[in-house]
Amino acid sequence: MPKRGRLQWCQLAWLWLSLVVVVADQWSKVAVEQALHLYERVEVLPFFNITLAYNSGAAFSFLAEAGGWQRWFFAVIALFASVFIVSWLLRKQENRYVLVGLTLVLGGALGNLWDRLTLGHVVDFLDFHWAGWHFPAFNIADTAITLGVACLIVDMLFTKEAPHE
Repeated sequence: MPKRGRLQWCQLAWLWLSLVVVVADQWSKVAVEQALHLYERVEVLPFFNITLAYNSGAAFSFLAEAGGWQRWFFAVIALFASVFIVSWLLRKQENRYVLVGLTLVLGGALGNLWDRLTLGHVVDFLDFHWAGWHFPAFNIADTAITLGVACLIVDMLFTKEAPHE
């Protein structure tokens, strides 16, 4: 098998991480929806609650009140991002930070895309707060996206690119 073919397979083998994110995200959302009513809150720690919330917008409820078109807009963005990430995995040999980052972002994008397509909104439930201030609720998919982007930033800042031959 040519070297390039092996590299592509090795890079796509990282998709298991995306699958883990999607499964954990969807399982947790179903569990919270079965256990709680909308906006019901369960205190877990003095600074953390589980609270069922629906977000029809993007991060921090951006465009949540836009009238419905945003559902399809954000779904299309997630689809394009997913295709872009898989094509990036196929094209380049990257280090582990990039591979982990890309597959975490992909898993998160697919987890939230599923919600948008099937429910019309994203299910959020992780509610961190301090001194009366609540960070916007989020979910496992959002966490994976954030961690994935952090991995990509770490790679950009601290990984030296090998000289081209």
